[in-house]
Amino acid sequence: MAADLGYVALLLAFVLSIFAALAAWWGERRRTIELVFSARNSVLAVAGLLTLAVLIELFLLLSGDFRVMYVAQVTNRAMPAFFKVTALWGGQAGSLLFWSWLMALFAAAAVLGGWQRTRLLIPKVIVVTQLTLAFFLSLISGIWALLASPLEALGMPASAALMAEMETLIPFYQLKFTPVDGNGLNPLLRHWGMIIHPPLLYLGFVGFVIPFAFAVAALSTRQTGDLWIRVIRRWTLVAWLFLSMGLLVGMWWAYGVLGWGGYWGWDPVENAALMPWLTGTAFLHSVIIQERRGMFKVWNMVLIMVTYSLVIFGTFLTRSGVVSSVHAFAQSGVGPLFLGFVAATFVASVLLLFTRLDSLRSENALDSWVSREAVFLLNNVLFLAIFFVTFWGTIFPVISELLAGQKAIVGPPFFNQVNGPLFGLLVLTMGIAPLMPWRRASPGKLARLLVWPILAGLATTLGLLAVPTLRQFAILPGTSLRIVPVTAFYGLLVFTLVVIGQEFWRGTRTRRRAVGEAYWTALVNLVRYNRRRYGGYLVHLGVVLIALGVIGTQFFKVETQRNLARGESFTITSPLTGTYTVTYEGLSASIVAEDVRRTAAVLKITREGQFVGLLQPGQDFFIAQEQAMTTPAMHHSLAEDLYIILAGWEDGGVTATFKAYVEPLINWLWIGGLVFILGTAMAVWPTPVEERRIAVATSASGRVVTARS
Repeated sequence: MAADLGYVALLLAFVLSIFAALAAWWGERRRTIELVFSARNSVLAVAGLLTLAVLIELFLLLSGDFRVMYVAQVTNRAMPAFFKVTALWGGQAGSLLFWSWLMALFAAAAVLGGWQRTRLLIPKVIVVTQLTLAFFLSLISGIWALLASPLEALGMPASAALMAEMETLIPFYQLKFTPVDGNGLNPLLRHWGMIIHPPLLYLGFVGFVIPFAFAVAALSTRQTGDLWIRVIRRWTLVAWLFLSMGLLVGMWWAYGVLGWGGYWGWDPVENAALMPWLTGTAFLHSVIIQERRGMFKVWNMVLIMVTYSLVIFGTFLTRSGVVSSVHAFAQSGVGPLFLGFVAATFVASVLLLFTRLDSLRSENALDSWVSREAVFLLNNVLFLAIFFVTFWGTIFPVISELLAGQKAIVGPPFFNQVNGPLFGLLVLTMGIAPLMPWRRASPGKLARLLVWPILAGLATTLGLLAVPTLRQFAILPGTSLRIVPVTAFYGLLVFTLVVIGQEFWRGTRTRRRAVGEAYWTALVNLVRYNRRRYGGYLVHLGVVLIALGVIGTQFFKVETQRNLARGESFTITSPLTGTYTVTYEGLSASIVAEDVRRTAAVLKITREGQFVGLLQPGQDFFIAQEQAMTTPAMHHSLAEDLYIILAGWEDGGVTATFKAYVEPLINWLWIGGLVFILGTAMAVWPTPVEERRIAVATSASGRVVTARS
């Protein structure tokens, strides 16, 4: 009964989403306010119906109703209740329901929040969000399964079979029998990182639909001034923040669970989440120029359209089965549908853009290549270059298989060697941009501002080159030349760090002189009243710290593998802190959950003869799935991690094999991630100045419309 009620709520939401899109379009076209109001109410009703459907799905998961196919796929009786809740997004059908629910909530918030100040744009926003939502709901409503018989009659049995299987994607689909127990959740997903990683990514993906909807609305209504940019700034930052957090948590999960000593492998699904982040970041930088100088209007429209398309494309990669990934779902009929949808929306967006080019003329031209506008433009080019490299490397295996019949694998070395220098140039632009004035820079003043950052960067590079233990690692990838690529990158980081520090110091000193406050009070108030600017600087500081960790693990990482008998030891030498000695003391077994059995090794760790602690790497065996999962053990410090996994054992633990890694500076990646998140949250936080600007833009928009009517 509960499953039937959930399915009815899902179908009603699907029907109402289509009605809302049609009513908003027709109401705006015919200037019938009643239809627009009806569309708004339908958007709210869709959010309510999908909330009901999600609550029913959660009830089915918690109660263990294994007659429902999805419940049987992702839960079993032995699973703790907490994991049964998170199983909502642990499979294909449930994750699509969860995605749709979030989309409905975002759409409702956008409609309610913008009803007064963006009333001219809201009808088209409803059209875009509800059509997107209707597509996702169609995938889990069983609608596409109705095509199976016609396709079979047309002599297309393979396509008919794929469409027929779409019926099983209904989250409330019921089996003809009730299994005794379910399959249980994939063991890799039973980790706090994967519990919060998918929701964060979904919030980021869904969040970017709202800026895209406002962009389309602005084009459709020719309201291409400041209003839509100012309104979507916070939406874009929120989506970007969630996507950033999703990427960081995913990296932590890969590092702490997969047991390979890394956090990013340029996996196709990892890349699918990174690509919209890259174009979204370019968009966030580029809109600053439009706000300040009225430039790059077409460019900004293209960027947000590409970002939206990449969100749908990334969902396609995850769910189509065309790429192999630990993150991907099994092959299903949703792949062709996603590909068709992303193609249709992208083509429609581009056509709309071409018909509105006359309303997107820039108000100013680029005055000088030595200006903040020029640096931001270079910044955009670099972000897009990284995107194109990542996109090409991700889809190349698919293209090679289609054209040559053989899948060519593009591995991490390709991405690292091409994208590494591009990221280095990005760090350089991050350092230069704050020093550049708008329109044109004074060479003398710019030289004075650059002198200390340049000296600090050069001193760092030369100082690191003089350290013998580091010099042996500073090798240009693919060559035997002991030159300076790594140390130069650290010099760039210090250059940018000094620029950021300079900006905080200059602002604090200026405020102290103007207001007479103490230094600390002046700094706090400076940030308080300029959250957008200094929040951005904190984001840049976070990027510097992240890069510090990435370079450390990329170039200075040390690893070894040894088989030990009880009482035997091996050593591994850190390039930063000395030599670790690892002694194997034995194996132990325990039950950590009703359906999980753990085998762990006890290792005594010393460094340069000093006792560090005990580590217990192990393997968890999930009884229901008959699957083992590695559980690494780590000793953390600001300098590095000692990371050890139990690779196997013989004769009940008489001997055991271990892989050990020293991960220099890895924890600065996570610290940088926290600073990054703090800076973004600060930049998102509304200020009275920003609210006044939106109010002025809204008033101006209203006057334009009145004049036209």
